[in-house]
Amino acid sequence: MDILVTGNAGFIGKVLCKKLTTDGHTIFGMDYLSGYDITNMDTFKNVKKADIIIHLAAKSFVPDSFNNPSSFYKTNILGTLNVLETARITKAKVIFFSSYIYGNPQSLLITENHPINPHNPYAQSKYIGEELCRGYFRDFGVPVTVFRPFNIYDNGQNENFLIPTILKQIKSETVNLADPNPKRDYIHVNDIADAVVCAVNKNLNGFEIFNLGTGVSYSVDELVNIIKKFSKFEFTAHYKKQVRQLEINDCYADTNKAKTLLGWEAKINLEEGIENLLNELDL
Repeated sequence: MDILVTGNAGFIGKVLCKKLTTDGHTIFGMDYLSGYDITNMDTFKNVKKADIIIHLAAKSFVPDSFNNPSSFYKTNILGTLNVLETARITKAKVIFFSSYIYGNPQSLLITENHPINPHNPYAQSKYIGEELCRGYFRDFGVPVTVFRPFNIYDNGQNENFLIPTILKQIKSETVNLADPNPKRDYIHVNDIADAVVCAVNKNLNGFEIFNLGTGVSYSVDELVNIIKKFSKFEFTAHYKKQVRQLEINDCYADTNKAKTLLGWEAKINLEEGIENLLNELDL
């Protein structure tokens, strides 16, 4: 198939495009690094018609969304609207990457039917994007698959995220972090890309939402201890005991829907993923 990928040069995009190309699909990339502006509808008019549009491009670092909310809303909402409008005009399907939008969970495991409670401007922009997707399916029949990934990691991630923040400090023998307690469901980027491949191959025609996670959560301190286990460098972690605004203490995904409808489940556990990452970075 002909597939347009927005954000193709990003963390997920690079891995995904490689997998899709290997499977024989023709990929067209659209990334701001190549001069594409997804907030401008004219940008999409000069791109070859695609069977599927995979929409990855977004602003995503949560602390920045508090500092510059207008930029997040403009990029993430208007960009999504332009993707959906392009899909409506060209009869394409859409795969939309949302985020964790459940807020402080009322129950664990977290299913796709858990109440929505966006807890920062970034999550809010993604929820609005989901509602646009729902509307375009309802009103125009645009098929949309929505993915809600939990905490993605691997080589190539923005250095402001937790795991890169730890790794860039370990050679100094001291790792400074804020809070040892928050627990997250960490999912490897290869598993994320595999989920997209499954969705492409399943050729879904409705509106579906899928969690992407492993179903297991680890605290910051547990993550640090896993890194210590596999790193060739010895280091000590120091915690400032600073609790972030609207911190979530624990969350992990129920992925039964993805297993049932897509035949997908995460294959890489955190220890394996961290060991491979450290070997790749020679850490």
